[in-house]
Amino acid sequence: MRIGELAAAVGVTTRAVRHYHHLGLLPEPERLANGYREYGLRHAVVLARIRRLTELGLGLAEVRDVLAEEAGKDLVEVLTELDEDLARQEEAIRERRARLRVLLEAEGGVPAKGPVSPELAALFAGTAHLSDSPMAVKDREIIAFLETAMPAGAREQLVSSLGEAFGTPGAVARANEAYALLDALAGAEPDDPRVAEAARALAGCVPPGLFPDVGDVDQEHGFLRAFYDDLAPAQAEVIRRTLLILTEERR
Repeated sequence: MRIGELAAAVGVTTRAVRHYHHLGLLPEPERLANGYREYGLRHAVVLARIRRLTELGLGLAEVRDVLAEEAGKDLVEVLTELDEDLARQEEAIRERRARLRVLLEAEGGVPAKGPVSPELAALFAGTAHLSDSPMAVKDREIIAFLETAMPAGAREQLVSSLGEAFGTPGAVARANEAYALLDALAGAEPDDPRVAEAARALAGCVPPGLFPDVGDVDQEHGFLRAFYDDLAPAQAEVIRRTLLILTEERR
């Protein structure tokens, strides 16, 4: 992705992206031969976490501490201090305190992928066993990023659809199967015969309306290209075929 695509995907300005580079919060990407910076999915995930943390009221120095310590303990301490400060302002910060309290009291502690909405935090807590799968862990990063980048109405639709996708034992079993198939393809090539089975299994886990129409899936725009680059070749091919299946089902 170019800097404009990255900023638009997360909902910040290109000036903010450059400022976070200057402060050392967001790693500088490598430059291509033509001199342009090429951002990947990792940059989008980190930028989304920065935005979410600042929305919670953390200063950029506190954000730096949170990003530097992945274990979660420092984040709990920072959020607790923020909660005590916000308590003195009462009405104006009621919603913010509720979000912080959900994060602090969530089962298993603060989500490893950073602050998310109370609804998504509850969903993650209810499907914590899926985090044994490397692909499930990656999925959670993407979902947390999407929730941050989407407008309010789309965020609600995303969480609602995810609740439907993981709302029954049968749905969770199907997700487990799909993740297992994807994990098994980590070292495989795109023409591996298991790709088709994994794509069908993954498509069967996606409820109607979970994702908007992505258009021509064979014409990769910036976000899809970064998403595919973050996966093993066979796994990226599974995602492409899954999108094709879902696109055909909409017609």
